[in-house]
Amino acid sequence: MWQKLIETLDKLGDNYDKLAALGEKKRSALVGIDMKSLSDILDQEQLVTAKIQKLEQNRLEILRGLSQSDKTLTEATKAKDFYRKAPALAMEKKLIQLHERLSKNVDRALAIRSNNQVLAQCALDAVQGQLNKLSGATVEPTYSGKGAGVVTHQKKFDFKA
Repeated sequence: MWQKLIETLDKLGDNYDKLAALGEKKRSALVGIDMKSLSDILDQEQLVTAKIQKLEQNRLEILRGLSQSDKTLTEATKAKDFYRKAPALAMEKKLIQLHERLSKNVDRALAIRSNNQVLAQCALDAVQGQLNKLSGATVEPTYSGKGAGVVTHQKKFDFKA
């Protein structure tokens, strides 16, 4: 089971690395407003995310199995302490190395995702501004109680046209 854990952690690290690379491509597509590329990237991200979810389920099953075989291991046991229970020193070192790699890849993917969310929100705000401009609406320099802009003198504009 320990070998399966090593393989699963390695695959998880690879997939988070792929997710981060796709996030960097997404940033370029967002900046360039390349909707075709963005659509392709989102499809690829969905596949990688599905693989990550499956690998995470496998990892949890393996950890449950290992913790049942050693009563000193519980769900509250920290990962590095858990890995120290590996049957061989080389295996312990490999598990710790893979854990650190996975942590870095997850942090990197989360940072890229956060930056892309800001870019996507800016793009949506720009689109909203253009729609307001086309419709002849004006936005007051104040905000509503919900934090949204107050639109006044809204003209009738058929968005379905």
